[in-house]
Amino acid sequence: MSAISSDILAFSFDGLSSPSIDLKFRKGPQKGEHTLGWGLTWYPGDNKGAVVAKDPSARDTKSLRGAMHDWDSFRSTVFFCKVRGAATGYTHLETQPFSRAFAGQDWVFMHNGDLDKTALNKLHFNKSIFLEPMGRTDSEAAFCFLLGKVQDYGARTLAEVDHQVLLSWFLQLDDLGSADMILSDGTTVAAFYGSQSVETQLYYSRIKPPHSEAGYHSDSASFALSNPRDTFRTALVFSSTPFHRGDWKPMQKGQLIIARRGAVVWTNKKDEKQPAQPQQATHEQDGHLQGVVVPAEKPRSTPGRGFASQQAQAQQLSIVQSLQQMKAVQHNVLNPRAITHAPDGSPLTYRLYDVTHSTEYKYEHEVEHSTHSFRLMPVEDTVQEVLNCTLSLSSEGEDVRFEDVFGNQTLHYSIIRPYKMLTISCRSLVKVYGQSPDDYSVGQRQAFIPLTMMPWQQVMMEPYLRSPELPETQIRELLVYAMGFAERNGRHLMDTLNDINQTIYRDFRYVPGSTSLRSTPFDVYASREGVCQDFANLFICLARLLGVAARYRVGYIFTGANYENKIQSDASHAWVEIYIPYLGWRGFDPTNGCRVAQDHIRVAAGRNYLDATPTSGTIYRGGGKETLRVQVTMNEVFN
Repeated sequence: MSAISSDILAFSFDGLSSPSIDLKFRKGPQKGEHTLGWGLTWYPGDNKGAVVAKDPSARDTKSLRGAMHDWDSFRSTVFFCKVRGAATGYTHLETQPFSRAFAGQDWVFMHNGDLDKTALNKLHFNKSIFLEPMGRTDSEAAFCFLLGKVQDYGARTLAEVDHQVLLSWFLQLDDLGSADMILSDGTTVAAFYGSQSVETQLYYSRIKPPHSEAGYHSDSASFALSNPRDTFRTALVFSSTPFHRGDWKPMQKGQLIIARRGAVVWTNKKDEKQPAQPQQATHEQDGHLQGVVVPAEKPRSTPGRGFASQQAQAQQLSIVQSLQQMKAVQHNVLNPRAITHAPDGSPLTYRLYDVTHSTEYKYEHEVEHSTHSFRLMPVEDTVQEVLNCTLSLSSEGEDVRFEDVFGNQTLHYSIIRPYKMLTISCRSLVKVYGQSPDDYSVGQRQAFIPLTMMPWQQVMMEPYLRSPELPETQIRELLVYAMGFAERNGRHLMDTLNDINQTIYRDFRYVPGSTSLRSTPFDVYASREGVCQDFANLFICLARLLGVAARYRVGYIFTGANYENKIQSDASHAWVEIYIPYLGWRGFDPTNGCRVAQDHIRVAAGRNYLDATPTSGTIYRGGGKETLRVQVTMNEVFN
């Protein structure tokens, strides 16, 4: 390696991008000495073959600008860059980044530091003649060592290597000297910061839209996402020098970060800086649902199902265990509420809630005739039990009770007597039962995208598979965004869904009033802000673009908040339910970044919010200016 410190810069984008990169050269520590060389590597169009551009003798960026004159056409999700990475006498073979064809694709590698090459040569090397170093640097030898380990492991991509195993390979190199290293197979990027690195550092940051036109600048390089096609790109960037803008975190000694499609998928060390807690939201306004952020969970006592005594529960567990020992009998409990323990023996308890949802409409003039639809009764099924539900209305009318085509218990109400104020109050006492974890090992429960559905299943799910009516350009952009989640999770279904759920929670700001009922999923995607209804709509759109059936769910969420001994006041909430073949509908809450469990009470569902709105209506005569007030109180009942 050169005696002059070099710099490394690596990008992992969530979609094809063309960052404009400019490297900065400076004079060396000795009089008349200049830093030398630069190198760039990327994968045009996400192809398996990498393009490598290097100049080992460069003292400025003239040759770089010449190589990049048509840079906009070279779009990639992975970029590697090395500046001041060559010593006097270095050839093209000894200048980083290094590239090597292996397992049907090009792999690229960068290293900042010095390793004991004699000790490195004593490590167990794969004897393949195709993995012999072509140059004389310790960096290339380390690259060949890692590729040999991948081959011995029997993997063809980094995603196939266990994370801890990959870490152990980097740690072997870490014992030999300073080992700041970044490795990629064109899809996954693995960045390691050595424990013996003293003079160097390695930083990382997630660069999210909107992007500044001024770009990002450091002492070694600058870059900008100025291409109009990169407006909504998100990148995870590694750099040996922090940039002046952005939230740059120093990697910890011995830390390995595995990134894919603009996001961290694994690391062996947690960030020392904890993220700030998001603010709580309030009530629904003008029919636009707003979510509530769940605070940190605190210990609580939970009543048992039927409030059974510990002795009765132990007796039930003994019966279940006895039945399991009867190998000659196939015993299946068809009523899930009768299952009181998970397979590991842990108790499954219910939680009991008392919920009141009040809506008040006031009008400037008398309303002479109006009709309304109320979907306020919680779902009654194997997971949720409605002990009591009462609806009170301040004006007399004619009612028709029915189950709509989406399975929602609905009340159609017609009022023909004049009124200036209408109050609707629904009080429900609901049990939410605990469930055993889902078993995805069953062969029919598909684990990967795309899902295969029977023709009749596709017909039934068609309303939940149809993407929203948006301009083709917007659909294409959202499809790129959706595919980014699938690709970085190896198209694994649950990993992809959980990633979408967490990313919306992490990357999108909760801003009441920032959107309206007319806001589309693309509007929310572009602005990166909204409320629970918007986040649910975006999630649904992304899932459907991936061929996964998704529907809109309205209900309530319990936060356990205590506002100075006042009655707890939570809002109507919206989230997403995904249909998984041979399993059923499962809930995801992107507003809070969590899976739906016993904190959520389900009320109504449909293709979108119009199908599941708690209260809606039409005024045929009178009314004028309308004033709306909504209040929801939700308390957990203990006995």
